Amino acid sequence: MTSAPVSNNKGQVFEQMACRYLQQQGLELVESNYRSRKGEIDLIMLDDHCLVFVEVRYRATNRYGSGAETVNRRKQERLIATANHYLQGKHHGATQAARFDVISIGPQQGTDQGTDSMLWIKNAFQA
Repeated sequence: MTSAPVSNNKGQVFEQMACRYLQQQGLELVESNYRSRKGEIDLIMLDDHCLVFVEVRYRATNRYGSGAETVNRRKQERLIATANHYLQGKHHGATQAARFDVISIGPQQGTDQGTDSMLWIKNAFQA
């Protein structure tokens, strides 16, 4: 059994929260909710000269794992394909350094519910 998906409106709230957090860490927003036929990337940020493709995951409970644990191989492949589409369309190509980060928002580690915490996993997986 898996937890129910987050509604679009609620998902946008958590994406905005993650965006503000990353901006406070010095990253610059390039684009949000980039879509291609392969999938969607929640946030595209710039960290110095590195493009950062960010997947934001929220879980109301840790009962079935954290949000970060839901970024499985299939999801990673869709993110990579969408990032490649973005890079080709924006003419960044091989000259632009890039990485994939995950922001996981949910109950604090060791609890099932309560105050939400945010975990930023830099370079969460490789293309």
